[in-house]
Amino acid sequence: MKIFLMGFMGAGKTVFGKKLAHALNLEFYDLDRLIEQKYKISIPSIFSKFDEGVFRKLETETLKEFENKESFVLALGGGTPCFNNNLEIIKKLGTSIYLKLDAKSLTNRLVNSKTKRPLIKNLNQEELLQKVESMLSEREKYYLQADVVVNGLNLKVEEIINELRIEN
Repeated sequence: MKIFLMGFMGAGKTVFGKKLAHALNLEFYDLDRLIEQKYKISIPSIFSKFDEGVFRKLETETLKEFENKESFVLALGGGTPCFNNNLEIIKKLGTSIYLKLDAKSLTNRLVNSKTKRPLIKNLNQEELLQKVESMLSEREKYYLQADVVVNGLNLKVEEIINELRIEN
């Protein structure tokens, strides 16, 4: 089983992904961490030394490496499905799950981790909410193409596993 978790930054893809992988006895991967390990540079450094375009290219290259893996749970970056042909790759390779949250909930989660997130690091809370609303409205058309859409507020691993069984 190949599972791709998608959603906006702060949706809980990594935290939930680890729990889901453990429950299904699968390997867990975080795409952003893999990029950092592979290229030996942090995501914020990629954005500051290069630009978002360079990051998106590295992201797609790293995502394509999963064509040869058998079973896993992969937490995607918030923008991964929205760039290049990444969504097509994801849909071809496995099952995608969108962890859906509203802009206000996401903002509340992100306010304390802004410095680690290059696209929002210099925003105050009001600007952050506006940015999240704007980016979410652009990205949601991609997220909603996931095979399974779940409410990201009260995620329960067992419910998602049952939903995956129904889908497959």
